[in-house]
Amino acid sequence: MLLNKSIKHAGLAILLIAGVVTSAFAILPIEKLDSFKGAQAYLVQTKALPMVDIEISIDAGDRYDPVVKSGLATVAGKLMNYGARSEKGALSEAQIADEIADLGANLGVSVSGERAVMRIRTLSRKDLRDRAVQLASAMLSAPTYDPKILVREKQRMTTALLEAETKPESVLDRRFRKSVYGNYPLANSPSVQSIANISATDLQQFHKQFYRGDRMIVSIVGDVSRAEAAEIVQGLLQRVPQSGPSIAKLPVFERSPVEPLSQREVTIPFDTQQAHIAMGMTAVTRNNPDYFPLLVGNYILGGGGFVSRLMSEVREKRGLAYSVFSYFSPGKDAGIFQAGVQTKSDQAALALDVMSSTIAQFITDGPSQSELDAAKANLINGYPLRIDNNRKLLDNVSSIAWNDLPLDTMEVWTKEVEAVSLDQLKAAFQKYLAMDRMKIVVLGAKK
Repeated sequence: MLLNKSIKHAGLAILLIAGVVTSAFAILPIEKLDSFKGAQAYLVQTKALPMVDIEISIDAGDRYDPVVKSGLATVAGKLMNYGARSEKGALSEAQIADEIADLGANLGVSVSGERAVMRIRTLSRKDLRDRAVQLASAMLSAPTYDPKILVREKQRMTTALLEAETKPESVLDRRFRKSVYGNYPLANSPSVQSIANISATDLQQFHKQFYRGDRMIVSIVGDVSRAEAAEIVQGLLQRVPQSGPSIAKLPVFERSPVEPLSQREVTIPFDTQQAHIAMGMTAVTRNNPDYFPLLVGNYILGGGGFVSRLMSEVREKRGLAYSVFSYFSPGKDAGIFQAGVQTKSDQAALALDVMSSTIAQFITDGPSQSELDAAKANLINGYPLRIDNNRKLLDNVSSIAWNDLPLDTMEVWTKEVEAVSLDQLKAAFQKYLAMDRMKIVVLGAKK
């Protein structure tokens, strides 16, 4: 039995490696499937591998956590892997793990600020595919939330939180998000006390309230027909309710206000040889019309690695850091801009000054035409690598569906990049970024 499983898994590994790069670059169309149980569903058919990748996005992210129980959404998602009730009876943590291993599949749940995500990767052969879907359906619709397992996982999370408090990157990230997001729920982070406050009843209530068809999107990429994809959707959601209790609206995500530097900069003492610096502010959502000018502009500013302005000014000219970066992180309802650098503790003030002046100048003057042309060429020529396997295709399909983007977004992506002009780029940066609204967090600097 063990030998047969090893042979099966070895064969699957060979298939996965062989399919990393598709035989030819082509934009595969996204098909919209019929809604089921109130859920949207999308399909990209590809025959490159006898595999199917499935994602269920649920509007059940961390932003719905009560402040005193921050971490609730994450725990609710995490424990779905550790016990469920199927139509044939209860499934223990060990039984779920054994079934996944026997199928040679991947199946798990993760939670981010905006959404919870269940991912399934399995062979497309009907018998194996159906078993994976049945297992996922049980986990999605009827997790058991065993109190004993909850106690164990809370202990693990508490240990991880205490360890994170000793890591400068974690401390900086938590404080930076609090500064930028302000009163918006994404500003909150789990604490030892908030995790301790979570009960099995809380998990059951959260699941009942949020895990329902009208808050779900199913994305499918792989070797299945439209009819087979419809069967997958129905199999996954057959036991999920279509709707549920009313949910309070989230607060409006507000733009970072104009503030004097004394109110925008936070300095955190920390015993470390490296100072960690983060700078940023609220920014655009993914469906904003200025997304592409900001994408191209940020490649030039700090997203293009060694060819970026920030890298040139901070590292190449002054040797203040090994790495410096900037990026936009746009979501469905909220987005931020962030720049960051690590430097020697006694060089923090200089590094922050150079990073700030470089960003300020870019906002005011924008890039040169040659920088714009080079950035667009790099992004366009590198685009095939963004969609060269099923998982990357699924990432794109999921993002398109979640952010309410046109279904031809992948097809027109390079055209949108090519169409960005200097005037559009400068106007977008001046519209959405301003130095007097930037939040700054400096950790571990020495005076």
